[in-house]
Amino acid sequence: MTTTEIKIAALRQAAASSPEYAAITPLFVALFDYISGRELQSGITIDLSGINRLERSAHGFPLVSPAELSLDRELLTSFLAGVVRVLEQQGSEGDEELGRIAGALSAGEIDPQSLLVAILERRRAPLEEASAKLGVPAPLLEYIFEIPLKTALEQCAAAIPADAFPDWHESVCPVCGSRPGMAELAGEEGRRQLCCSACFYSWQFKRLKCPSCGCEDTEQLSYFTAGEGATRVDTCRACSRYIKTRDKRRGGGDVPLEVEDLLTIHLDLLASREGFERGK
Repeated sequence: MTTTEIKIAALRQAAASSPEYAAITPLFVALFDYISGRELQSGITIDLSGINRLERSAHGFPLVSPAELSLDRELLTSFLAGVVRVLEQQGSEGDEELGRIAGALSAGEIDPQSLLVAILERRRAPLEEASAKLGVPAPLLEYIFEIPLKTALEQCAAAIPADAFPDWHESVCPVCGSRPGMAELAGEEGRRQLCCSACFYSWQFKRLKCPSCGCEDTEQLSYFTAGEGATRVDTCRACSRYIKTRDKRRGGGDVPLEVEDLLTIHLDLLASREGFERGK
């Protein structure tokens, strides 16, 4: 099975075993169904052939920068149009807003490269400007453009060995520079790994350290659980941020962390009620 097929199977299994997931899984299953078989047709190519991995990581820079992105605008536009169709079919947002985005893509009124680079570099201004021009919410526009970018980044990261960055101690991904989406504890000693929110590459990180602000004061670091699941919420009172952490020793390791993140949205709600924000 491909990684995308594994995600689909995990979501369907969750929906079948727990009725509370039935409301949230159809959209993501539909999106992954659309991506399945099109992983290499996103219109985004990432070429790392000329990159010195050791040199970049030694200086604290991720492998992928905007210079490594190549776009096939026709293929990318087609892929994005398909994503919009899936969202329209699932009724996830207003048809009018999705229609504006689809129309702008078809008419060439959106510069995809500037938006993709902005997402990769975590810059809000280009997204805000484009969304204001189209009259659509910036988060919706970002979400749509993230899908082909993440698809391409995940394919890129999948070709990089798990032990490729033994000296990387940064709180951002060594492959694409994105923030971690979740963390995981594995092995008898519970070694901690952070998992990228964009390319889903995992790397080692200090167990007692906040990925958001770097705090190592144990009096500021804590966690809470809810129910019997393997995933908990690690919190930092120094910056009021949190990250969800799955203890692989307690099971669930066969479920991709991207899916685990979706299936533990109740923990995000609990963290928010306690005054914590997701790490950025």
